[in-house]
Amino acid sequence: MITSLLVANRGEIACRIFRTCRELGIRTVAVHSDADANALHARVADAAVRLPGAAPAETYLDAGLIVKAAVVAGADAVHPGYGFLSENADFARAVLDAGLVWVGPPPEAIEAMASKTRAKELMGLAPLGEVTEADLPVLVKAAAGGGGRGMRVVRHLDELDAALQSARSEAASAFGDGEVFVEPYVENGRHVEVQILADTHGTVWPLGTRDCSLQRRHQKVVEESPAPGLPERLTDELHTLAARAARAVDYVGAGTVEFLVAGDQAHFLEMNTRLQVEHPVTEAVFGLDLVAEQLRVAEGHALETEPPHARGHAVEARLYAEDPAHDWAPQTGTLHRFAVPDSVRLDTGFTDGDEIGVHYDPMLAKLVAHAPTRAEAIRKLAAALERSTIHGPLTNRDLLVASLRHDEFTTARMDTGFYDRHLTDLTEPIPDPYAPLAAALADAHGRSRFGGWRNVPAQPQVKRYTMAGEETEVRYRHTRAGGLEADGVGVVHADARLVVLEVDGVRRNFEVARYGDEIHVNTTRVTALPRFPDPTAQHAPGSLLAPMPGTVVRVAEGLAAGAPVQAGQPLLWLEAMKMEHKVTAPSTGTLSALHATPGQQVQVGTLLAVVDSNAP
Repeated sequence: MITSLLVANRGEIACRIFRTCRELGIRTVAVHSDADANALHARVADAAVRLPGAAPAETYLDAGLIVKAAVVAGADAVHPGYGFLSENADFARAVLDAGLVWVGPPPEAIEAMASKTRAKELMGLAPLGEVTEADLPVLVKAAAGGGGRGMRVVRHLDELDAALQSARSEAASAFGDGEVFVEPYVENGRHVEVQILADTHGTVWPLGTRDCSLQRRHQKVVEESPAPGLPERLTDELHTLAARAARAVDYVGAGTVEFLVAGDQAHFLEMNTRLQVEHPVTEAVFGLDLVAEQLRVAEGHALETEPPHARGHAVEARLYAEDPAHDWAPQTGTLHRFAVPDSVRLDTGFTDGDEIGVHYDPMLAKLVAHAPTRAEAIRKLAAALERSTIHGPLTNRDLLVASLRHDEFTTARMDTGFYDRHLTDLTEPIPDPYAPLAAALADAHGRSRFGGWRNVPAQPQVKRYTMAGEETEVRYRHTRAGGLEADGVGVVHADARLVVLEVDGVRRNFEVARYGDEIHVNTTRVTALPRFPDPTAQHAPGSLLAPMPGTVVRVAEGLAAGAPVQAGQPLLWLEAMKMEHKVTAPSTGTLSALHATPGQQVQVGTLLAVVDSNAP
């Protein structure tokens, strides 16, 4: 009987596992890096143990430290969550060798399936050896881990070496294992997977299908269960293949077998020997708590002969702190306010006032909607996202809403190329034109500009803002009665938090929240501009500024000031939130300055290099 559980992970998944433990009466233990000292998962656990340092390699990827933490805290079991060490057989053995219960598959099963190269061999497949033009496009893929890290699509042979190097570096940072391999890349297939749950008594449950085709950087963004539109024959085939893979390695616990479906053909991708990020859609459809089932299996209990029946449809969206319109750049800062309608399930590792840092994945939360039909589930999830309060760094919320309402998704015609085709349209800003006026009126509330001696109309007040990257100017006036007015718009009410405007006979409410110069008006974000801009804040044309805080991991070989560069040429790479981000030359010219050096920590706006497009 498990009485105390340590979760060898952080953030959303740790909080989600702790929730089930509380319901079962199991004491919880968190581990945290120095960067996560005040993180939500460390605060909600019954006990927390510090892992000194901030980088994943010296904290969450240090198996010895985590096992020691479990022993010190008096835990009798360890759950790996997902990511980090969740598919590391040596970590599983270390847990077992310490006399603790391992909530996961046997180390031998992890070894057989966690390495994608060995898994393919087990399924009678093999990675590509020597890559030729005829093999293109190909996919460079990390042998360990998942989540889209250590993956690169290569369409030209001369890009292969750089892709291999970049993938190895990213995989080593994320998983502590830099092994990569190359396989054929299937264009525009559907990513479909089968949830597996197995016990120690020989029972294997295939728990339906999930479609995870909406992906960015090979990382899933929207997932649903069941996968829509699959022929019954193909669904049965996927279930059979998934169960066969589990039985081939005597699998125990929760796992996922992933496929790429093209037409009516299924291509095996990998088996993830852990819980998946998207497991809540399966829980919703089957009425299960997969974490509770994992714990029961780890205690030796047997599953029922047959799994429960599926009902309805569930859709999940991953909310990230990122800018989809600018190469999915991760965002950092304070999450001032975060609230989601209770019509959907929320799994998160953040709450009001938490800091979103640079060290880990930028996922803030998962929102999950369940309904009798797919159309109803999509509608419910889109509306909940739209009505959520998210004050802080930029997120992909608008992209998620637009994706869920896109015709290609609502009619289940999507595939893994969805964002390649539609990203520009989906990220076209649609700001509320009245948001800057509402911000100005809220700020002006109670600020009368004249006294009783003045008997002439007030002059218009002018304020400037940026919204969706564009500068805008608004004008309003204080009335003699102490109110506010604006041309063409009726000001029904205005205070610091709520502005009510009447436009063409229709009243609209605008909730306003201000954090310094950052202002949120309903779901639109505006930034107040100073009356007199600082002339010292300008940079020379061609300046390359760090788009995010992070670490310079490398500079292009042989690059130095004075070198000629071509537009789009990679100059250097930044690592932030466990992903590598390429910084390229904005134009053809001469590199007139290079300030970045490998290992350098940079903040947003740090000058990295300057490209002079006018130089000979």
